[in-house]
Amino acid sequence: MAEVIRMPRMSDTMEEGVIVGWLKEEGEAIESGETLAEVETDKATMELDSYSDGVLLHIAVKEGPVPINGVIAVIGEEGEDWKAAIAAASAGDSGQADAPAEAAAAPAEVTEIISEPTAPSTSERIKASPLAKSMAKESGINLAEVSGSGDHGRIVKRDIEAILGGQQTTAAPKAAPVPQAPAPAKAAPSMPAPSFSMNSGEANYEDVAISQMRKAIAKNVVANKFAAPHFYLTTEIDMEQAIASRIRMNEVSPTRISFNDLAVKAAAVALRQHPAINAAWLEDNKIRYNGDVNIGVAVDTGDGLLIPVVRHADMKSLSQINAEVRAYAGQAKEKKLQPKDQQGSTFTISNLGMFGIEEFTAIINRPNACILAVSAIIEKPVVKDGALAIGQRMKVTLSCDHRVVDGVAGAKFLKTFKEILEDPIRMLV
Repeated sequence: MAEVIRMPRMSDTMEEGVIVGWLKEEGEAIESGETLAEVETDKATMELDSYSDGVLLHIAVKEGPVPINGVIAVIGEEGEDWKAAIAAASAGDSGQADAPAEAAAAPAEVTEIISEPTAPSTSERIKASPLAKSMAKESGINLAEVSGSGDHGRIVKRDIEAILGGQQTTAAPKAAPVPQAPAPAKAAPSMPAPSFSMNSGEANYEDVAISQMRKAIAKNVVANKFAAPHFYLTTEIDMEQAIASRIRMNEVSPTRISFNDLAVKAAAVALRQHPAINAAWLEDNKIRYNGDVNIGVAVDTGDGLLIPVVRHADMKSLSQINAEVRAYAGQAKEKKLQPKDQQGSTFTISNLGMFGIEEFTAIINRPNACILAVSAIIEKPVVKDGALAIGQRMKVTLSCDHRVVDGVAGAKFLKTFKEILEDPIRMLV
C-alpha cells in the first residue's frame, strides 16, 4: 500500500519546514535510507531520508513552507493510485494551503522520515550547502567547477568566499557536468544587502522574505522580552590581570584561549557559588534551581543568533570550553547545529566585545533567569592609588528575570564574577 510522507518535527521549536529542493523526482525508484529533499528549519538545513523502498509517486509540495505533519509526498509501487492513499489518510487533517487540495491528509499510514544534518548523497548531484548555492548564484559562480572543503567534498560558504576573494582556484571543468538547476526561490539563509532604486517619486525600499531561523528568532525574542520582567545590573571590571593571564595561558594551551572563554569559565565558577542565579521560572509557578551549570553561548550565523550549550562548564578547562565553542560556531554557520546542542542551558552569555561595543543589554533566553552581556575591553584613563593611569576596563550587564532573581542576588553574582576576572587564578580553585 502507498505510504504518505509528512513533514516531521525536527526541533522543539519548529512549527513548519521550508522545502528547499527535491533530490528525487516523481517516478524515480527510492531505496530505504535515500535522501528525498532538503528542508530548512528554524535552526538548520537538514535532509529528509525515507524509510521505505518504492517509487516516488507524488510530490505534494515542490518547494516552500509546510506545517508539521503536512503531506509532502507519497511513496508506493509503480502505477499505484497515490490519490487513493491520500484520500484514505485525509480524515481529521486541517489541510495545507500550498499543496493541492487532495494533498491534505491526517495521520494514517505515514512513513517515518529521519532528519539529519545536510550531507552529501551518493548520487552525482553537486554537493553544496543552500547558503553556498545562494551565494554562487548571486555571484555567477558555476558550482560544477568549485572544489568543496566540507565533509566529503561538500561545497560550503567558505569555498565561495575564497573564490570571491581570489584565494581558491576553481577545479578543472568536469567532463559532461551534471546540469545545475536554478536555486529554488526561498528565504535566503543570510540577509542579502538590498539593492535600492532611486526612481523619482517612488518610495525607496525593498521587502525581503525572512528565513525560518529569523522567523523563530523574532517569535522567541518577543515572547522572552515581554514574558519575563527584566531588570539590569552593570559593573565595570579591571581586565589587566585577565589580559596578562591569557597571554601566559596561550603559551601552553593546545588551543588559543579567548576572552570569551574566560567569561564563560568565570560565569560558571560564579554560578556554582550563587545557585539562585542558575535558575529558571517554570510556567506552573515554580522556580527551578539547577544542579548543573550549562552555559548557552550566543553565536552568529549570518542570519541571526543561535545558542549552543557548553554543558558542565564549571568542570571544564578553558581549552575544552574554547574547543567546544569554536566547534559549535562552525556548525552554526554551516547550519549543521543540532537541536540537542541548543537545549538545556541554565545561564546565557552574549558577547559583542569583538565588535567594539562598550555596553549593551541582552534579552533573557527563557527559561533561564539571567543573561550576561559582555562588552569590549576599553583602554581608558582611571585612578589608581590616587593617581591618573591608563587602565583596561570591560563592562558587563546582567539581565535578570525579577520573578526569580532579586537585585541583591544579582549584585552578589556580579561581584563574584568581577573578582574572578580581576584575579583569574580563582578559576582554578
